[in-house]
Amino acid sequence: ATPSARRVDMEAPQVQIDTPMGSITVELYYKHAPKTVKNFTELAKRGYYDGTIFHRIIRDFMIQGGDPTGTGRGGESAWGGKFEDEVTRELKHTGAGILSMANAGPNTNGSQFFISLAPTPWLDGKHTIFGRVCSGMEVVKRLGNVQTDAHDKPLNEIKIVRARPV
Repeated sequence: ATPSARRVDMEAPQVQIDTPMGSITVELYYKHAPKTVKNFTELAKRGYYDGTIFHRIIRDFMIQGGDPTGTGRGGESAWGGKFEDEVTRELKHTGAGILSMANAGPNTNGSQFFISLAPTPWLDGKHTIFGRVCSGMEVVKRLGNVQTDAHDKPLNEIKIVRARPV
């Protein structure tokens, strides 16, 4: 490994997200956000994310997906409904590749998630960070550059072909 390579936690669960533009693998922070990680891996295992779209992409900010309705208003947790935040001071939105839960306010986590494209410190303490991109960051960057409409929805649908724990 090169000196600049981040240490990989061999125990950390990973989920691979396949898109038409390539695959993204995320390493999950099971120690900091155990319930959120369980939710994400369980939904992925069930095929819940397969065929869903990245419904909101904002250049230099984030890519968002995980809503089966494709509207940004749908989706529920692995247990049905919503669940509480697992926010910790130790994890911050310091750069590109941070995996967080999208929400509609405190304790409203369901199935939607986003991956940051840049530092987003204003989200610290408001969104549960539960992982990071450990491979496929070039795919995330390409996704972040697609053309979108006035509502930040990609002009051409970008689907999650398949998402599974690896």
